[in-house]
Amino acid sequence: MERKSIMFEKLQNLDDKFEELNQKMTEPEILANPQELTKVAKARADLEPVVLAWREYSKVVEELEASKEMLGIETDGDMLDMIKAEIKGLSERKESLEEEINILLLPKDPNDERNVIMEVRAGTGGDEAALFAADLFRMYTRYAETKGWGVDVMNSNETDDGGYKEVTFMIVGKGAYSKLKFEGGGHRVQRVPKTESSGRIHTSAATVAVLPEAEDVEVEINPNDLRIDVFCSSGPGGQSVNTTKSAARVTHLPTGLVVSCQDEKSQQMNKEKAIKVLKSRLLEKMQAEQHGEEAEKRRSMIGSGDRSERIRTYNFPQGRVTDHRINLTSHRLESILMGDLDEIIDALVSTEQARLLKEAAEEVE
Repeated sequence: MERKSIMFEKLQNLDDKFEELNQKMTEPEILANPQELTKVAKARADLEPVVLAWREYSKVVEELEASKEMLGIETDGDMLDMIKAEIKGLSERKESLEEEINILLLPKDPNDERNVIMEVRAGTGGDEAALFAADLFRMYTRYAETKGWGVDVMNSNETDDGGYKEVTFMIVGKGAYSKLKFEGGGHRVQRVPKTESSGRIHTSAATVAVLPEAEDVEVEINPNDLRIDVFCSSGPGGQSVNTTKSAARVTHLPTGLVVSCQDEKSQQMNKEKAIKVLKSRLLEKMQAEQHGEEAEKRRSMIGSGDRSERIRTYNFPQGRVTDHRINLTSHRLESILMGDLDEIIDALVSTEQARLLKEAAEEVE
C-alpha cells in the first residue's frame, strides 16, 4: 500500500474515533463522571484539528474532481476561464492542506502543552555575563507578554549593577513549552561593556535550561527524601534583605538535586516553589532515562556556560543574532531582545517538523 493510501486510511480511522468521542460526550454515565468527561473532552480536542483538516481536504478533492470534469465538457470561453481559475485555487488549497495534515500527524511531544520553567545563569564573563543573563530574562518575559502568558519568578540572585547570577522563573500559558523548548543551551553575547573605557568588544556567555512543569501525579516525592533548610533572603551583592528566615533550600537526597527559592516573603511559599522546580527537574531526569538518546541530546543543550558551547550569538557591533543550529542569521537584534522571538522560534519548530517528516517518510519506504 503506497504512503498516501496509508495516510488516508489513518485519517479516516481518526475521523471515526472523533465521532465516537462526540457520541461518548452525550452519554449519561460520562456526563455524570467529571474526571472521565475531562478525559474524553481532551481526547476529542486533540483529534479535532487533524479531523477538520481531513474533512476540508476531502471536500476540496471532490470539488477539484468535479471542476476537472466540467472542464472537459464546457465550451463557453468565459466559463472555461472561470473553471481554470477555480481548479488553480483548489489545487493550491489541496497542496496546502496536505502539508498541514502531514504536520498534524507527526508524533506529539507530550510536554508541548505544558507551562515551562526556565533557568538563566550567567556563565563566563563576570559582571557582563550577569548583565547578559538579565537581558535574556527580559527577552523571555517580554516574549511571554506578547503571547498573553504569565511569568512567575521562582528564585533570583541579583548583582549590584542589575544583572543576574541566576534567575529561575515559570512561564504559564498553554503551549509555552512547545515554543520555548529549543531555547535551552549556551547563549553568548559580543559587545562593548558599559564599564569598558577602551571600547573593546567582549564575549560573555549565559546558559538557559528549559523544563516542562511537572504535574503532581507524575512525580511523587517522599517527604523523607527531602532536606529543607531555611535562611535569610539576600539581595544584590549577597547582603541580607530581611531578618526572618523566609528563603528555602530543598535538597532531594536520592539524587542530590538542590533547589533554592527566596523571592517570596513567606517561607512556606518559597518552599512550595522550590518543590515545584524540583519536581520539574526530576521529571526531566525521568524522561531522559526513558527516551534515551533523544532526551539526552535535549538535556545536553543546557551547556556549561563556557563561551565555546553555544547555540546562539547576539552580536551588538553588527546588530545581528545567529542561531548556530540552523544557520539562521537575523539583523533584528534590538527587536529580538525586546521579545520578538517568533522568527527564530518558528524556524526552529519548522526545522524540527521537517526532520520528523523525513523520518516518517523513511519509515514507510
